[in-house]
Amino acid sequence: MDFHHPYQPYDIQRDFMTALYQCLEDGKVGIFESPTGTGKSLSLICGSLTWLRDRKRKMFDESIAQEPGDDDEPDWMVEHNRKEKRREVLQRREDLEKRLVKVRAKEEREKLKLRLQDGKPPAKRMRHSTDADEEAQFALDDYDSDDDSRSRSRKTDMNDLNLSAETLALMQKLGMLPRNRVEEDELDDEDELKIFYCSRTHSQLTQFANELRKVKLPPAIPPEAPDESTGGAITNVEVTEALKHLTLGSRKNLCINPKVLRLGNATAMNERCLELQEQKTSQEHRCPFLPNAETKPIANDFRDHALAKIRDIEELGALGKKLEICPYYASRDAIKPSEIVTLPYPLLLQKSAREALGISLKNHIVIIDEAHNLMDAITSMYSVTMSLSQLQLARSQVMMYLQKFRNRLKGKNRVYVAQTVRLMDSIISYLSPLVSAPKAAEGLAKVTDLLAGNGVDQINLYKLSRYLQESKLARKIDGYIVHTEKQKRPPEKGTTTAKTIPTLMHIQGFLLALMNPSDEGRFFYSTAPKEQNVELRYMLLDPTHHFREIVEEARAVVLAGGTMSPMNDYTQHLFPYLDNSSIMTLSCGHVIPRVNLLACPVTTTESGADFDFTFEKRMSHSMINDLGHALHTFVQTVPDGVVIFFPSYAYLDHCVKLWQTKPNASMKSLWELLGSAKPIFREAQSPSSSTDHQQSHDISKAQSADSILAAYSNAIATGNGRGALLLAVINGTLSEGINFSDSLGRGVAVVGLPFPNPHSAEWKSKMEFVSQKAQDAAAVELGIAKAKDKGKEAAREFYTNVCMRAVNQAVGRAIRHRGDYAVILLLDRRYGTSAIRGKLPGWIRGSLKTGMGVREAAGEIGGFFQDKAKSG
Repeated sequence: MDFHHPYQPYDIQRDFMTALYQCLEDGKVGIFESPTGTGKSLSLICGSLTWLRDRKRKMFDESIAQEPGDDDEPDWMVEHNRKEKRREVLQRREDLEKRLVKVRAKEEREKLKLRLQDGKPPAKRMRHSTDADEEAQFALDDYDSDDDSRSRSRKTDMNDLNLSAETLALMQKLGMLPRNRVEEDELDDEDELKIFYCSRTHSQLTQFANELRKVKLPPAIPPEAPDESTGGAITNVEVTEALKHLTLGSRKNLCINPKVLRLGNATAMNERCLELQEQKTSQEHRCPFLPNAETKPIANDFRDHALAKIRDIEELGALGKKLEICPYYASRDAIKPSEIVTLPYPLLLQKSAREALGISLKNHIVIIDEAHNLMDAITSMYSVTMSLSQLQLARSQVMMYLQKFRNRLKGKNRVYVAQTVRLMDSIISYLSPLVSAPKAAEGLAKVTDLLAGNGVDQINLYKLSRYLQESKLARKIDGYIVHTEKQKRPPEKGTTTAKTIPTLMHIQGFLLALMNPSDEGRFFYSTAPKEQNVELRYMLLDPTHHFREIVEEARAVVLAGGTMSPMNDYTQHLFPYLDNSSIMTLSCGHVIPRVNLLACPVTTTESGADFDFTFEKRMSHSMINDLGHALHTFVQTVPDGVVIFFPSYAYLDHCVKLWQTKPNASMKSLWELLGSAKPIFREAQSPSSSTDHQQSHDISKAQSADSILAAYSNAIATGNGRGALLLAVINGTLSEGINFSDSLGRGVAVVGLPFPNPHSAEWKSKMEFVSQKAQDAAAVELGIAKAKDKGKEAAREFYTNVCMRAVNQAVGRAIRHRGDYAVILLLDRRYGTSAIRGKLPGWIRGSLKTGMGVREAAGEIGGFFQDKAKSG
């Protein structure tokens, strides 16, 4: 099969594309692993888009073949009707292609790309608002929660509340949800079969767009050759049909209204944008860039420009500025005719975000790249944190607001504001006694205890949540508080006040978590006696429900990444409801020859003792000193750059502090010995993470990842072959998405295994949840006793997989292309066991040695680089 790859694909790329094509054809869930540097992005593009064009061609042919005809019509008439239908469809497609060709030609002539970078919307379109009664703007509008027509007509729906899937399903069954406005709208344009490609960040999506530009594909529907009967009407159709790509972003990425942009945070921008669209907002105060009936031609022009070329998010925003129309809203018209839509995690994973953008996944393809942290991303997205101090501040602000506007609050406003205060009082009364704890502690908080206040159990949390969402009480209170502070202390001339998230908004988000089913997540508290504060957290334990709707709507879902191993977590904890026959997995090897990689489990020190970095033994001074001597040996043997990953910032700090201690005045410290071998750079979490100030090359305070990498790279490039040493942290800023190719990473080492703290309340709950889930699934088949063992085994497996996925992600930073080579060192006795070795990616296991000591490993490293020097 020709996948139209722009280069000669490697064998593993061809295997990847073939498997991907079959996965989409069969409508399965795919879990695909292809190491970074193996051309994964192009494999995803070529495999999926080749299937897309093929599928559209088959669908077209099938629709033509099924064109109905009367029983008494002759065959030639039926055939004629089919040809006419084919010509009509081709003509519509040709009209679109001609329009896009004209747009591309226009952009080339005008050199639009250069002008987009500097283009700014004219200031004359912006009008400055004034309000005679400043305080009046903070008063609440009349509110009636029983007004159903009002609920149906409002800008947002209940899915904007990010309720759990189970809660929404129950509310739907009880008729408590308003109809979806997307379903009510008449959709005139045909929704083209398309691929939704999702990645973590816009920078990754920009890289994907650059790869997309390299691919040329034949038309989905080949044109018919003109003949005498048609008069040669259908002509000038390109042999290759340009891809129709669209990138989507949030208001924060795409807003071009200066007044909204300067608010800073996404929540404030979203609220202000919706306020500028409300009917009660006067025409002169509405956003001048919002598409409407009058600006429909401009919106159509934006759509054509968006589809005519492959653009990243910045280019799409610049296009909106150029045409003076909001790219956030105008881009929606380009979704249906597009073939591939790229978007970041939050816009795909949150149902409210999909519906706000008018996205339907029904029968389309979903590809999620960098999916190794998908479950963590879903968990984080639906987890909420709130502190006692925030609660107390929010309560005091509500009382200040009540004191001013008490006489204006009527009916339901008075009821719901009073309920908000009672709810906060209940949670405050639960958290306040915990402040007096003699030392930091944490534990599980029960919902019944949080809501044990007087009359709180009578509050309808659903109605209260809807009230807070619609009334914008949090923003009204925050606006009033800021206003009164300005009255007391006017800001100095030339200063601007940054817009922050209202304190009550944190409580509002936390209230939503209280309505989620208890089997989905748990509440936890942690005390900080020194700060006289308590933090309350809701943590989602089960991401299944929030991802299930995507799987059930889409034709096929593909999770892809460079380090997806171990894969069984996805099948057991993300797709437990799917049969194994519905899931396809593929783990590709690397494009490098095996001789380009040396992987050594270093299990013993130079003295012969075990490297044991378990939680109980890792603080041993003797072992940390043995680690320092081992690293000194290795960095002298490995040329150029060496990256060492530690299990945590705290452990890195502890090791550095011990290494900086001199045995005596006449001897160098271990830190000085390491610095004499290679200049040291260090990933720092905070300014307190300081090191030896006398070492000019050392990082003595927290810096951005970019600045650390730049200094590290410069030291390697200008150090006359000396190289550099970078100390980093697994799951830190430098362990993911960073390219340590060639001289930047000739050696990568991992110290210990970064297991989470099993004694924390959160991890205890996670383990209990996983264990109970596995136990329930096995109880019928195995019986209660054996099911308990099965549950414990599942919990241990999940715990180990989380650790090893982080390790695999870190060591994957080294090999980045076919000609690259590196040494991977795994320092811990446990790396010598089959249980841990089996969870390393296949491309590493193929070059993995058996467990060895420091001296033996140094000999292997020396021989490896000598061979490279000879062959190079």
